[in-house]
Amino acid sequence: MAVISHWLNNKSYPGTRVDTAPVTNPATGAVTGQVALASVEDARAVIDAAAAAFPAWRDTSLAKRSSIVFKFRELLNERKGELAEIITAEHGKVVSDALGEVSRGQEVVEFACGMPHLLKGGMT
Repeated sequence: MAVISHWLNNKSYPGTRVDTAPVTNPATGAVTGQVALASVEDARAVIDAAAAAFPAWRDTSLAKRSSIVFKFRELLNERKGELAEIITAEHGKVVSDALGEVSRGQEVVEFACGMPHLLKGGMT
């Protein structure tokens, strides 16, 4: 059975703890995987890595950051069916409801895609 690990510096990170917790499908009760549990040290490592990565992201041009968010939007569009299936397996929702949830998430990303226009400023 697959173990869902942590994510650190753009790659899988097993963490320092060896214990896991079951992931169950709430619709069936079946155990579908295991999730790695984190220690305080694991949380600190991930938080520190995010803090260290922030200056580079902050200093990235608005055009480049915007293109990354647009690419994320396209990935969501391409894989919305797969995402809905994951939500269904993890939360027990019917697929049509899960697709609605993905669509609502896409709306937030699309709003973020429009932020560069709002940041231009201007007066009427």
